[in-house]
Amino acid sequence: MPIDPQLDVLLQLMAGSGSPPMYEQTPEDARRGFRVLTVDLRDPASVPAVDAVEDITVPGAAGDLAARVYRPAAAGPLPTVAFFHGGGFVIGDLDTHDLTCRTIATLCDAVVVSVDYRLAPEHPFPAAVDDALAAARWVSDSLADLGGDDRMAVAGDSAGGNLSAVVAQAFRDEDRPLAAQLLVYPVTDMGGSYPSHTENAEGYFLDRRTMDWFGAQYVGDPSALGDPRLSPLHGRLDGLAPAVVVTAELDPLRDDGNAYARALSEAGVAVEHRVFPGLIHGFVDMGRHSTAAQAAVEETCGLFRKVLHDGAVR
Repeated sequence: MPIDPQLDVLLQLMAGSGSPPMYEQTPEDARRGFRVLTVDLRDPASVPAVDAVEDITVPGAAGDLAARVYRPAAAGPLPTVAFFHGGGFVIGDLDTHDLTCRTIATLCDAVVVSVDYRLAPEHPFPAAVDDALAAARWVSDSLADLGGDDRMAVAGDSAGGNLSAVVAQAFRDEDRPLAAQLLVYPVTDMGGSYPSHTENAEGYFLDRRTMDWFGAQYVGDPSALGDPRLSPLHGRLDGLAPAVVVTAELDPLRDDGNAYARALSEAGVAVEHRVFPGLIHGFVDMGRHSTAAQAAVEETCGLFRKVLHDGAVR
C-alpha cells in the first residue's frame, strides 16, 4: 500500500530541512535533533491531559535514574505500566515520549512509569537492559503505591519494545507476574536479516543506515547479537505475558516485530498482532500529522487496554 499521504507530506518537509542524516551526526547532535522534532515543534495544547505528572527517581543498575509517573483521571485502583522509550538505544528521553505516555495513560486507564535508562555509546549493551530490569523490578515492588492493584505491564516502542520484551522474559523466569506487554515496532533480532530491511531501507523516516548506526553505538561485541538480552527473539518464549505487537508496513523493522509476534503465538502466548498499512516507523508520535496514524494509536491502545483490564486476547 502507498504511504499515507499525510505522512508523505511530513517526510517531504523533513527531507527539505537541510539537516544531515542521523547516521552522519554525533550522538549528541542526533539527540538534539530528535528533541527538536518531538518536543520543540509540538503544540503543548495537543498533548492529552492527565490528572497528575510527577518526576521521580527509580533504581537503575548503576545508580538512580530519572523517571516520570503519569496518572490518569480514571478512578483507581489501576494497573501500572513500566514504559521504555525508543530511539535506537542512543537517542530519546522522558520528554520525547511524553505524548506517548500520556496517550497510554489516558486511553488505557493506567498509571505509566516512564524510565530514562542510560544511553549508548556512553553506556553500551547491556547497560540499557540492566537499567530496565532494575527499574521494572522497583515498579513491581511498588504497585500498591503506584497504581493501587497488582496488575503490572511493560510497554515500549522500537528499542523500548526490545527492552520490554527482555523484561517480560526475565520476569517470567523470576516468577514476577505481568498482565501484559505492549511492543510497538520492536527490535527483536539485532543480527537478523529480513525483507523489510531492504524493502523499506530508505525514504520512510527510519532507514537502514541509521539502524546500522544505532547498532554500532549500542553493541560493542558483534558476537553478542544472539544474546536473548539483545535479541529477545532468540530467548525462550513460552509462558510469557499476553502481548500486543504492532508494526508499520513501511518500516524497516516491520518483519522484526512480525517474526516476534509469530514466535510468541507458536510458543502458546496469547497475542494481538496488527500490521498497519501505509504507516512508518515512529507513527505513535505522528497522530497530530496523520489521521491514519492517530487511528492506529487508538486501536493499539484499545487492544492494550482490553488485555490490561479484561485479559481479552486471542
